[in-house]
Amino acid sequence: MSDTRGETDPQGKELATATQGGVDTGRDWPRYPVPDPGLEEHHPRLTDVDPKAADRATRQVAAMFGLVPVLAIAFVVIYFAMPRDMYVNFGPLHANAQHVGLGLTAGFAILLIGIGAIQWSRQIMANHEISDERHPLQSSEEDRKDTIAQVNTGIDESAITRRKVLGRSLAGALGALGLPALVVLADLGPWPVAATRKETIMKTIWAEGVKLVQDVSYTPIKASDMRIGQLINGQPENLQELHGAEFQQAKAKSSIVIVRMDPNRIKIPESRRDWQVGGILCYSKICTHVGCPISLWEDQTHHLLCPCHQSTFDLGDSGIVVFGPAARALPQLPITTDAEGYLIARSDFTVPVGPSFFERDSHGDFQKGDN
Repeated sequence: MSDTRGETDPQGKELATATQGGVDTGRDWPRYPVPDPGLEEHHPRLTDVDPKAADRATRQVAAMFGLVPVLAIAFVVIYFAMPRDMYVNFGPLHANAQHVGLGLTAGFAILLIGIGAIQWSRQIMANHEISDERHPLQSSEEDRKDTIAQVNTGIDESAITRRKVLGRSLAGALGALGLPALVVLADLGPWPVAATRKETIMKTIWAEGVKLVQDVSYTPIKASDMRIGQLINGQPENLQELHGAEFQQAKAKSSIVIVRMDPNRIKIPESRRDWQVGGILCYSKICTHVGCPISLWEDQTHHLLCPCHQSTFDLGDSGIVVFGPAARALPQLPITTDAEGYLIARSDFTVPVGPSFFERDSHGDFQKGDN
């Protein structure tokens, strides 16, 4: 029911006032400039009047959800079974076959969930027009209770309680998508168990007999050529045999500084007497705070300064920390000379280089006062 009567706005213009459903939409001119047209005539869908059509739509949605676990399993099979060096060609494009397979299976799984959800909402969920007055931003207690009631009504209208296969198939589809996600997590890196740490972050390519060479040029370093006060940035000679990511990882751990100091002005503990050659000592170049490369050398004090956070290490006293946030001494590399007088390593570092990590055992790190 509605009625219309003449009325004037504040500027004197006549306007129509329509009363629709008990709401006077004409008296509030700024809010209701035109009469409320009301709801359009409802036109039922085929699935609303034909049970067979509704069942057919249900089977379509359930089939799409049911294919998702199959694609999830295919994702896992491709991840583990397909060789990672297999490639496929798409015209001028050259792509890794495993990446293509993983992308197709995961992509189609997500696509089927989306299409199934849209088909569910369009063909099976309740279909009727509603209208409601706009309410203030802050809801009243009555409105909140009404919202909960509407949510419950929406659950009933979704038909999920009557057609349980929809909910079960959707739950299975969403649950199956978690399987590829868990598998991909394993590709973030090796599990940090003790054996893995021992062969990775706790080990470098230094070994007995490996020559100390200059950085970039890989020129061997002869002990007799070094003068007191000199610092050389170095690397292991076998680093140049590596390439790509393996090269970068090895260099990040094995970089060193070699310094020559007056043996009468430095402290060499008894346990490290054979780690040096006539005052020539070798230390890791990687700061034990957060892993910055260090090479700021103060000859008079024998201090090595990290440019990142000013951690300072005394290379004349076994690399102990004398200032800054670093908590551990610089690892020292045991060195000697070969028959030709070139500097070589006696072994790998005796402790892990670089920043600390949770599982790291600090036993063996040099502390001031150790012999």
